[in-house]
Amino acid sequence: MRSDRLNILQAETRAGSGVEKEPFLSVIMPVHQGEAWIAATLDSLAAEPNEDLEIVVIDSSPTSATAATVERFSHRLPVKLLQRRDLGPWQTKTNLGIELAAADHACILHQDDLWLVGRVEAARRWLADAPEADLHLAPTAIIDRQGRRMGRWNCPLPAGEVLGAEFLLGRLLIQNFVSVPAPIFRRSAWLACGGMDERLWYTADWDMWIKLAATGQVVYHDEITTAFRVHGSSLTVTGSRDAGEFRAQMQTVLDRYLSLLPASSRRWIEPAARASISVNVALAAASGGDLKALLHAARVVLSLGPNGTRRYLRDSRLRERVTCRLRAKLTGAF
Repeated sequence: MRSDRLNILQAETRAGSGVEKEPFLSVIMPVHQGEAWIAATLDSLAAEPNEDLEIVVIDSSPTSATAATVERFSHRLPVKLLQRRDLGPWQTKTNLGIELAAADHACILHQDDLWLVGRVEAARRWLADAPEADLHLAPTAIIDRQGRRMGRWNCPLPAGEVLGAEFLLGRLLIQNFVSVPAPIFRRSAWLACGGMDERLWYTADWDMWIKLAATGQVVYHDEITTAFRVHGSSLTVTGSRDAGEFRAQMQTVLDRYLSLLPASSRRWIEPAARASISVNVALAAASGGDLKALLHAARVVLSLGPNGTRRYLRDSRLRERVTCRLRAKLTGAF
């Protein structure tokens, strides 16, 4: 069945001849009207050793502009381009790309994010050092529209050890601290979890990391090898403008997995997680000009008490998230 799907992919590929040997990593790129960013993204891939990578680009653009850019990289990258204008959400394209992937491990790279020098070497090392892990997490750099570094997106996790499901779940439920381009995951584990929930337009990645964390081994590597771009036209920014739907997306994930924690942990994690949702909604409102929302958010956080507030600030990465976006706004690049 899988070979049939791969044959379909190869038949519909318009760029590149694919890899000649089994790739060690499949890079899944769900794209849509990415012509403003994708050349820089593909350049970052081409700057790394890529002879045993597989790059699967699934393009839903209504025009050929993005595909034409991808085709220009066919001599520099082992890229397979699948044009599927019938597929809208990035989650749907990502699920398809991972289903079609040839490597045992995969990662996701959006059209506006970047790989940094050393990504391939790091990926090989991570997989060799922790071969049983289903999910490898890492921090990422935050860049603005022009590619300038605005800061560092950390994960509040200890590095270099297998993380327990309860420990990781307790922190992930407070805030999604995983940047999409950084993780590397086992393809079979992704498929066993059912892939991304395509109904979650904003929190599908958060939901996916929790599913993987709850069912397999996870290791955090304190090494930046990717960059996440913040800009005003990103889905994160545009989608969060509907406050009710924005809150519902986060609430769905919390309600779905909170019961996996023992009661002793839920007593303090649930208030912090609900406060985090309120803060995220308030930050989105403030970004749209409603600064009064920040006062409500501050009251919610302070209601957690001294210990609860400290834990929330640690796990939410609130300071670094806000600081990076403020820097981007002040430079006029957000």
